Amino acid sequence: MAKTVKKEPKEKDPNQELKILKTKKQYRMLFGFVLVLTSIAFLVSFISFFLHGQADQSSVDALTDRSENAQNWLGKFGAYIADLFIYRGFGVAAFLLVKLLFLSGAFLILDLPMRKLKNTWFWDLFALIIVSILFGFFANNLPELGGTVGYEMNLFLQDYIGKTGTVLVLVFSMIVYMIFKIKISPDAVKSFFEKKHKEIKEDISSIIPENKSTDYNLEEYAVTDTNERETMPIEEEPIPEPVLKTSSFEINKEALKPTIEHASEISLEPTIKPVTPTLQTAPIVSEPIKEIIETNDEAFVIEKATDEDVVEENLAAKLVADFGLFDPTLELSNYKFPTIDLLKEYTSVGITINQEELEENKNRIVETLRNYKIDIAQIKATVGPSVTLYEIVPEAGIRISKIKSLEDDIALSLSALGIRIIAPIPGKGTIGIEVPNKNPTMVPMKTVIASAKFQEAEMELPIALGKTISNETFVVDLAKMPHLLMAGATGQGKSVGLNAVLTSLLYKKHPAEVKFVLVDPKKVELTLFNKIERHYLAKLPDVEDAIITDNTKVINTLNSLCVEMDNRYSLLKDAMVRNIKEYNEKFKSRKLNPEHGHRFLPYIVLVVDEFADLIMTAGKEVETPIARLAQLARAIGIHLIIATQRPSVNVITGIIKANFPARIAFRVTSKIDSRTILDSQGADQLIGRGDLLYSNGNDLVRVQCAFVDTPEVEKIVDYIGSQKAYASAYLLPEYVGEEGSSVNLEFDISERDSMFREAAEIIVTAQQGSASLLQRKLKLGYNRAGRLIDQLEAAGIVGPFEGSKARSVNITDLASLEQFFINEQNNS
Repeated sequence: MAKTVKKEPKEKDPNQELKILKTKKQYRMLFGFVLVLTSIAFLVSFISFFLHGQADQSSVDALTDRSENAQNWLGKFGAYIADLFIYRGFGVAAFLLVKLLFLSGAFLILDLPMRKLKNTWFWDLFALIIVSILFGFFANNLPELGGTVGYEMNLFLQDYIGKTGTVLVLVFSMIVYMIFKIKISPDAVKSFFEKKHKEIKEDISSIIPENKSTDYNLEEYAVTDTNERETMPIEEEPIPEPVLKTSSFEINKEALKPTIEHASEISLEPTIKPVTPTLQTAPIVSEPIKEIIETNDEAFVIEKATDEDVVEENLAAKLVADFGLFDPTLELSNYKFPTIDLLKEYTSVGITINQEELEENKNRIVETLRNYKIDIAQIKATVGPSVTLYEIVPEAGIRISKIKSLEDDIALSLSALGIRIIAPIPGKGTIGIEVPNKNPTMVPMKTVIASAKFQEAEMELPIALGKTISNETFVVDLAKMPHLLMAGATGQGKSVGLNAVLTSLLYKKHPAEVKFVLVDPKKVELTLFNKIERHYLAKLPDVEDAIITDNTKVINTLNSLCVEMDNRYSLLKDAMVRNIKEYNEKFKSRKLNPEHGHRFLPYIVLVVDEFADLIMTAGKEVETPIARLAQLARAIGIHLIIATQRPSVNVITGIIKANFPARIAFRVTSKIDSRTILDSQGADQLIGRGDLLYSNGNDLVRVQCAFVDTPEVEKIVDYIGSQKAYASAYLLPEYVGEEGSSVNLEFDISERDSMFREAAEIIVTAQQGSASLLQRKLKLGYNRAGRLIDQLEAAGIVGPFEGSKARSVNITDLASLEQFFINEQNNS
């Protein structure tokens, strides 16, 4: 019998296997790119279908006809594919096929396991059918949304179970998709909200300190700790775990394990005896967590206190992260600032240099000075809108006072309206001679507002006054002044200057950021601004017109501003800031709670035209609140602009004048008036028609005031007034004059208001006797809130009226108020 020889199997060549594996990866990657590109082609054809589907219908029917053109981005083939999958297929749901093809191709290219896509394919195909039926149900007039499949399946279901049944099937299918695909469950929703609630609660507890003792109650944690110890096996010589003082945050027990591992690390005095665990709670030890460092010497122990936990995010930061910074302009978010086109464009704008005039004036100045043996080393001319500045450098040894005394002689030689000599010019080693131009140029408000210096000004309250001698736009910040005194003879431009100030602020500040209190004894200068009452103006609650023309009402308004000033200082004190800018930044950062009375504080600008007339009629009653505001109101954002013809001592006292460092002087008739306004002469040498001197300390700047005409102001206020506004003007705190103290306050108990008891509880709780408080809390009108305050005063709950101060509350708490009502009922 022949012996069979068993053939041994050939050993596999590892190189061959690697080659086969590499070839498979190449084919896999190639197929993946095919799928990705196919998905992109489908996406392009599908999108193009909704743009050119109707126009391509004929080309789909004549697919083999090459003369027929298709507008689809992929040509005839794209039109056919889109018609097949969208119109005759699944409608909009066909876009899910694009997603599936792209994901499958990406998995093949990246060599990821395809089994991970099994779940995605199943649920996307499920969603494909449901979405198709859903659009087929709701879009019978647009079959492209649901496609033929969705439309026919929808009709099929409605034939057997009706429309109601079809809706129920669709809702059930969506619930199944949400539960199994999105994995939405009641427990998940509940845990999500509990987690958010817990995070917010912990943040609040970390920011707002509770009025409790610093020792925390760890009874709950101690009990759980002892329960765990009871279940642990007891060693022969157990070492007691150190009891740690914890905070109200959740304890990480792994992080708080004792660092002592060997008996050699423990100090020998006192000796620690073995302790068996019991169910008793561990005593609270107020020692900090310490880290023990090992040393070679057993009797030497080194302890290092660990750093305390740091709360990285507080409640304010979380609120800012969730909601963003507080936006005071949100209520009027669609407000549009006035356009520059509303201002008039004048043709004769720009400085024209008259070479002959300059040369002639230069020769006359040099000749006049030479007649008095004053030689000039250098002379330079700077042409401005209405004045030309000649800067001269005298020869060595010439006294400046000698040139200063020749002011009238130079004016005579030049035949000019008024010569002003600056000897020397601050910051320069020259002497300035200002000579009016023969043909002065007007400075339109449009050129000033449109200048980059004003548009890019980063100031709190920017004011564009006009242009300087060097033809530069002159912009100042009212918030830095902090109050402005304007004076000048009649007809020299004070009212135009006020309009320029108000126009500048209207072009730069949102209605939520600034409010105006306008006092116009002449009754005709500021009445145009009535149209923006609910945007920019502030007034008393019981006053009809926001612009004050009656001098008797000015007193109440000024005292009301004093009350507003005191209230704002209280808010600044609670917020622990020093000025309105810091307060508003803190409020925007959501670090101040509106429930505690905090609010965004707009700037308030008080404008008084013809202050001298006010002093003549009201006198001391006006002087006192003006003096208080001038001294204190700067930090809390109340700024005063006062215009008068001559600020003499009997009009503006020394206290008021000392708090008006910023002053604007238009032309006056005498040097005495100039010294009264500026504390120096020069205003008597101005040429009028808007020519002014601005002083904010020692320096004087000559400016040609920008001209804004009444029609321009009317266009601006009409533009603003036509937009959405607040419900009312900004209401100042109530102020009842001294005549209110003489009113008969005896009320019969039966005639009391129905909300008397509720009003009394609010007043006692807030400890603030104010009608405006009742208006806010009870949503009442001013008259009814005022009557309630009178009734509360008659009952003795609040004190009498005390001028600008808030009324005192005579009852300290609600329990005392309840006893007051019981006693009153027993006595009646």
